[in-house]
Amino acid sequence: MGDPRGFLKVRTRRELAERPIEERIKDWFDVHAESGLQPWTREQAARCMDCGTPFCMTGCPLGNVIPEFNDLVRQGKWEDAYNRLSQTNNFPEVTGRICPALCEQACVLGIHQPPTMIKNDECTIIDQAWDLDYVKPLPPQRLTDQTVAVVGSGPAGLAAAQQLTRAGHTVVVYEKDDAIGGLMRYGIPNFKLEKGLLDRRVEQMEAEGTRFRTNVEIGKDISWDELRDRYDAVVVAIGSRVPRDMKIPGRELDGIHFALDFLPDATRRVFGVKPVNDITAKDKHVVVIGGGDTGSDCLGTSIRQGAKDVTVLQIMPKEPETRPANQPWPTFARTYQKTTSMAEGGTYLYSTDSVNFVGSEEEQSKVTIENSATAEGFVADEHGHVTGLKIVNVAPGENGPFTRQPGTERVIPADLVLISVGFLHPDTTTLVDQLPVELDKRGNIARNDNFATSQDGVFVCGDAGRGQSLVVWAIAEGRSCAAAVDEYLSSEKTSELPAPIKASDRPMMLPR
Repeated sequence: MGDPRGFLKVRTRRELAERPIEERIKDWFDVHAESGLQPWTREQAARCMDCGTPFCMTGCPLGNVIPEFNDLVRQGKWEDAYNRLSQTNNFPEVTGRICPALCEQACVLGIHQPPTMIKNDECTIIDQAWDLDYVKPLPPQRLTDQTVAVVGSGPAGLAAAQQLTRAGHTVVVYEKDDAIGGLMRYGIPNFKLEKGLLDRRVEQMEAEGTRFRTNVEIGKDISWDELRDRYDAVVVAIGSRVPRDMKIPGRELDGIHFALDFLPDATRRVFGVKPVNDITAKDKHVVVIGGGDTGSDCLGTSIRQGAKDVTVLQIMPKEPETRPANQPWPTFARTYQKTTSMAEGGTYLYSTDSVNFVGSEEEQSKVTIENSATAEGFVADEHGHVTGLKIVNVAPGENGPFTRQPGTERVIPADLVLISVGFLHPDTTTLVDQLPVELDKRGNIARNDNFATSQDGVFVCGDAGRGQSLVVWAIAEGRSCAAAVDEYLSSEKTSELPAPIKASDRPMMLPR
């Protein structure tokens, strides 16, 4: 067991140091000045109380045995720690960096002290494993004569592919972009998740036998029904890519884009890949509508591209600093978390709604401009390009949670508006036409508890079936889906692959 007095000896939580802001906003590298093993890593891991009932594990859909790997970190047993962690998590280098750490919210120590650094321990374990050459390809001992196509190379698709390859099936992953990784590749900025981490995992998977096909869009380059005819089973892991739009006046103006039309191009430029939409924030007044993680990514990206200023709008009020009474431990509490991008600049406006986009002198004359210094050079464009956004304060009221407050309307300058208010469902247009599958009431691909769709031999995992969720849930779904596919293909209708969750499982509470 762990050190029974560790949490008494070390009461403070030590975070990774970050690079100076003035330095990091000039490049696209990791924002942290520290990574991997630090002098304080083992004593921080010793704070884990090795609880008799490890509530941290209730927050993790992967089933990570957190107290065990925490104690192995404390002892510096890196190979054992890696073996323990890799039994439940295919890509801890990803979850250790971008997961919101539901496990830490459920940590018992967190009731009266800052919680154990579970996320950092996870990241340190895998970094040490790579550095010490513990991470090896694990090709199957024997091959079956079964073939599986995985459509989509995000965390769910890659997890399913790796598990099925290791079970002996011949797996081909299809990706419509030019590189593997899905939103991990082009949706998450490099300063949060460096792409070399993905590259070395792809190399490992290729060495195990997984095959990758990039620049192939299923439904266009290969039809869905043709794909089903070619393979013994198909896993649909296309994510939830249809964005939620804003139907307010002026939406048709140029210069208004979805966040995922903007973020991928920034990463493409970093790696010398031709942009698809060619959107840039350089020398522009940028407004980001939506204050979640994607909105924060737009903020950090815009700052690095040289935006004049960035304003992020959040319709919700600012989150409390401490756990609200209606979000008790061990559920996920929506508390204020200052991201690294928020520390770099920009302005957050909370309890603020968007009224209409401004793009003509006529509309501009109806409102006053807030902060004339910031709005210097704010001139209406008569040629159909957005020049501003009319906003209004909101507050709880009798007519709903977001009642607009009279007299608070104003216009803020906007040369570039990025809509980041979530996603509706996967893009199933060609799938439904070519290989009809049932959809649920939200437009996601319907499946049973074993991830099977209404089409025989076709399975779905990740956001395409669950709806917009977290990377840790995507990996868990990919692993469970792989077990279901393996069982479907097995002559004995059994599988030895782990299945940490069922398709119907839900977290106690999801962060926004």
